[in-house]
Amino acid sequence: MNLVIDIGNTRTKFSVFNRGEVLITVPVEEFNASHIGVLKREYDELDHVILSAVKDYPQELRDALKQEFDTFIELEAGTPLPIENCYETKHTLGKDRIAAVVGAFDLYPETNVLVIDAGTAITYDILTAEGKYLGGNISPGIEMRFRALHQFTGKLPLTERADYSKLFGTSTANAIRAGVQNGTVYEVDSTISAFKEFYDNLKVIITGGDAEFFDNKLKNSFFVHFNLTSLGLNRILEYNGEI
Repeated sequence: MNLVIDIGNTRTKFSVFNRGEVLITVPVEEFNASHIGVLKREYDELDHVILSAVKDYPQELRDALKQEFDTFIELEAGTPLPIENCYETKHTLGKDRIAAVVGAFDLYPETNVLVIDAGTAITYDILTAEGKYLGGNISPGIEMRFRALHQFTGKLPLTERADYSKLFGTSTANAIRAGVQNGTVYEVDSTISAFKEFYDNLKVIITGGDAEFFDNKLKNSFFVHFNLTSLGLNRILEYNGEI
């Protein structure tokens, strides 16, 4: 059995996998050494762990994982992958991005796939049917756009996302919502359309904390997979056990 720990910019979650099937996924404020004993008691065959962190985490957690598990892998630029990573600056590539792409490869092998991760940032990553990860785009996430309008102007209020689908706003708060939310939808839709011009039979997967925002808003078809990054991390862990 495998433990997958995904430490993101704004949230952390861990998942337990058995033979490729996810048994549990739990979001936590912080994964620490105390969680290990609880999981070990619940799942006595839990022997392998992979950790992906896009920010610093305590050394004591790393030490505990190395001590308590037969296999410990921390996803890094040099970690072997079941796909070909063609990114020019692999050391700067977000670990969540490459893990999500591997998850897409696991779901749709031999298929052109565009992975959109809608979270703190919105990332777009392209994987070819030949299993080559080529790169992608990075733009501000929804909350970041709201905060930027407030922080970089003198008077615009800090506005939160809300159910607002009109073309324009008749108050400042709703004008911001129309600009940010509609603008994000236009961006995502047009980006998907642009990639479809270059890649035949393109499958689109949206993941991340804001994935549900796009439900019934895009003209292009897509699939939602909230555990795509965890699925990819588990596949990387299994792959390293095979080579």
